[in-house]
Amino acid sequence: MLIRVGYDIVFEHPVPTPIIAMLYLHPSCRPAIRRDEYLLIDPAVQVTGYVDGFGNRCGRFISPAGRIRLWNDAVIETDGEPDRQDPTAVQRAIHELPDDTLEFLIASRYCEVDRMVILAWQLFGNTTPGWARVQAVCDFVHRHLKFDYLQARNTRTAYEAYRERVGVCRDFTHLAVTLCRCLNIPARYCAGYLGDIRVPAVPDPMDFSAWFEVYLGDQWHTFDARHNVPRVGRVLMARGRDAADVALLTSFGSSRLERFAVWCNEVDEGALLVPAGEIKVGAA
Repeated sequence: MLIRVGYDIVFEHPVPTPIIAMLYLHPSCRPAIRRDEYLLIDPAVQVTGYVDGFGNRCGRFISPAGRIRLWNDAVIETDGEPDRQDPTAVQRAIHELPDDTLEFLIASRYCEVDRMVILAWQLFGNTTPGWARVQAVCDFVHRHLKFDYLQARNTRTAYEAYRERVGVCRDFTHLAVTLCRCLNIPARYCAGYLGDIRVPAVPDPMDFSAWFEVYLGDQWHTFDARHNVPRVGRVLMARGRDAADVALLTSFGSSRLERFAVWCNEVDEGALLVPAGEIKVGAA
């Protein structure tokens, strides 16, 4: 199965502004890429790259004053199967966990583990440890929060989402991640593409999406408290402790968004033949 992913984003900056962009496919996607991505910036600027502490690919550049357009496009191949399910996956005792999972047990910017630990055990202490417990968390978050783009707030924490009972995909993810960590299950935040592939299309404009992974048994497993069903075509861009670690674009100065378009669609082999020259980055 082939999936075409990309974006067309335009910002306005009043003065030259340093930018960090995490707008690439995650390095783990590399073996599945059929038509490589290309980050095109108009006007052209010098971009230097690095890999952060969570293994995410990042680019840094200085945006000139005025409008700047970022465009990326790629085709990736997946097996066409929904998120893998493993109800037999067990929860490891803390002393059995690999060292690199431990940071995903503790509090972070948007995930107040210390503030929610008593509540988490009250809600889920009687559930079966392992897969069933994580699924119980997803079921609860999915029911508890109302999805509403109009009430999005980039400072909302997991505890605030729980109290306000509303949010967008990042809030669903933060709350589920926090509850899992409270229950001693390593959980990490994921950001990427998730189109309406093999599900009824929603009327809202496409956006980047958030979901999470938990460490059960001897590997990481994908969960999604917002949709709460296995989905096809999830394409990873970045992972971290929470949204603060995977901000897809960070502007160190005033920035005004003028255009935001994201695509993630199933395509046929013809999409592999589209040359880079067909993308008109100069067009407004």
